[in-house]
Amino acid sequence: MITYALFFAFGCFGLALLLNLWRIVTGPDSADRILALDTMVINAIALMVLYGIWRGTAVYFEASMLIAMVGFVSTVAYCRFVLRGDIIE
Repeated sequence: MITYALFFAFGCFGLALLLNLWRIVTGPDSADRILALDTMVINAIALMVLYGIWRGTAVYFEASMLIAMVGFVSTVAYCRFVLRGDIIE
C-alpha cells in the first residue's frame, strides 16, 4: 500500500516540476521565474525524500538538507542580483 502512495507522490511531484519548468519558460516577469526556481528546488527536495523513503536509507535525507541550504542561498543571491545589480557589495 505504501508503494502505491509513493508512486503517486512521485508522479505528483514530477508533474509539479514540469509545471514549474513551464512557468520558468513562459513567466511574464523575473519575479515569477525566481519563484518557480525556488519551487523547483522544493519539489526536488521532496522527490529526494520520497526516494529515501522508498529505498529505506537516511543518506537521501541528509543530501536533501544540503540541497535545501544551497537552494535558499541561490534564491537570495538571485533576488539581490535582480534588485541591486550585484551580489557582493
